[in-house]
Amino acid sequence: MAYFAIDKRLMLGGRNDVTCISTAGKSLFAYYPMQPTRFITAVLVATALNAGCFIPSAVIAADESGPLAATLHAAPKPNIIFILADDLGIGDVNCYGGDRCLIETPNIDALAAGGLRFTDAHVNASVCGPTRRAIMTGRYPWRFGATVNSGPWGFVGPRPNTETSTLGKLLKRSGYRTGYVGKWHLGTIMTTLDGKTQDLTNVDFTKPLKYGPVQFGFDESFILPGSLDMYPYAYARNNIWQGEVTAQKGWSAFNRVGPAEKAFEDHEVLETFYGEAESFIGKQKKDRPFFLFLALTAPHTPTSPGVKWQGKSKLGVYGDFVMEVDHSVGRVMSALREKGLDQNTLLMFSSDHGPASYAGNILKATSGQVHQLEEKGHYPGGPHRGYKFSAYEGGLRVPLIASWPAVIPKGKTCDALVGLNDFMATFAELAGDELGEKEGPDSISFARLLADPGAEGERKVLIMQSAMEVFVVRKGPWKLVIGPGSGAKGVYGNTPGEDEAWRAVMDQVKGNLKIDMLTQVPFVQLYNVDKDPHEDKNVAEDHPERVARMVDLLKGQIEKGRSTPGSNLANDKNIKIHQRLPKFVRARLN
Repeated sequence: MAYFAIDKRLMLGGRNDVTCISTAGKSLFAYYPMQPTRFITAVLVATALNAGCFIPSAVIAADESGPLAATLHAAPKPNIIFILADDLGIGDVNCYGGDRCLIETPNIDALAAGGLRFTDAHVNASVCGPTRRAIMTGRYPWRFGATVNSGPWGFVGPRPNTETSTLGKLLKRSGYRTGYVGKWHLGTIMTTLDGKTQDLTNVDFTKPLKYGPVQFGFDESFILPGSLDMYPYAYARNNIWQGEVTAQKGWSAFNRVGPAEKAFEDHEVLETFYGEAESFIGKQKKDRPFFLFLALTAPHTPTSPGVKWQGKSKLGVYGDFVMEVDHSVGRVMSALREKGLDQNTLLMFSSDHGPASYAGNILKATSGQVHQLEEKGHYPGGPHRGYKFSAYEGGLRVPLIASWPAVIPKGKTCDALVGLNDFMATFAELAGDELGEKEGPDSISFARLLADPGAEGERKVLIMQSAMEVFVVRKGPWKLVIGPGSGAKGVYGNTPGEDEAWRAVMDQVKGNLKIDMLTQVPFVQLYNVDKDPHEDKNVAEDHPERVARMVDLLKGQIEKGRSTPGSNLANDKNIKIHQRLPKFVRARLN
């Protein structure tokens, strides 16, 4: 499908099918493309293009084989930048948190004021790696198999097939210059001295990565293999290690000591990344579109704001770190304006999941210290229950902001359900590409919502998981958690924890226990998140038929290997609804 943007609709001579296309300060009248006047529209659009007007891709579908589509395909493609924060809660951003946010985020707020703020955006998992796989591939992360060649922490290996179809490859084939800067956490294959699995002692840092961003279709990349608290603490540019990885270092949160580049400092990482992003933007030209994935390492632990940001926030060091995240966004916005690229760039901002309950103003990772921030009046999870790792909204609902001055109306909100796994289909549509039969099998485009935020979204169902792989099914306002409790171990502050929650419900069931019973009351939770955003009232007992239908939705999507139209696909492993169960639960199954 081809698209163009509407500035406003006019009533002209009693007709309501006439639209005004406003581009780069010039206006042109054209008939609404759903009417049988496409030839006139195409002529007018062609005139605009010939006059130097830009007709962006956005909202109104045109006939793929008609003259309008053929004309619009000649329009420049939008540049795309996606900035992904790490462990940033929806309540850490002022334009979402409001009075319950005590951190100043002027640049993110300005991005929202100049564009669109989604209110019902979710990640597919409340933990880093799975979220990033879903974003990069448009495929639910639980469909992938186990990691291979995998060592501890930042030495984690890849999950096979993650590199098969990616945002980088999609946009590269669509003519984009592609770049990736920041936290990777999608697995690498490193050259080892002994030919064995990569770990702390056997990596040859003088040899390039065998598997990294280059294999994902990125022309340029500058990465940290894992999170900022995960060794090795060293950068790789285009799969080549930078500097001399000869030191041993560790940082405040967990003090994981491991291989490090000798000059690497944790408090310099954010500035290094947005400096690299500025450099990438600075090299771009208007005659070729570009895609930049900027994956920040903050406010994930270690809480290490740059020297210039220490002491800036009245909330403390956690606030300092979030303020530097905000500054990163501002630097990207400024770089676009300086190059004159801002009008035709879709700039999106989000987080990989909710806030960590062990992060805060105590530099050492401390269970439940998020409550100290809440006691001061700052709520990282906003009005929602739970944190990173959990199945509750505080772990899964994230900020999502989109700015595209040429297309997106200013200061709007969109209440449609979207998942970050939808980027694959959305970006393909904006780039004028079509996904192959096996590409983005769980990705649904929300391109039309960018210029028409009040339109009905295409996504009706979204599947998510907690860190303990507890499945969550969202349909309309209803959310089903297929397990008791928070879906997290509870080590760092999510409550109730796994053992506590399961023991409580097991006490309610007498006699034999069968696996099918675990998808029914009392083992499941059902919430109406529109009416109960804090998920306080489990109404599963009142709606057993709804619970059964939502379980069947999940079973169908598992069996089909996809959640979008198309032929069945194979999952990379055998998928069970209950991937992990406590030993005392398994002992009662028969």
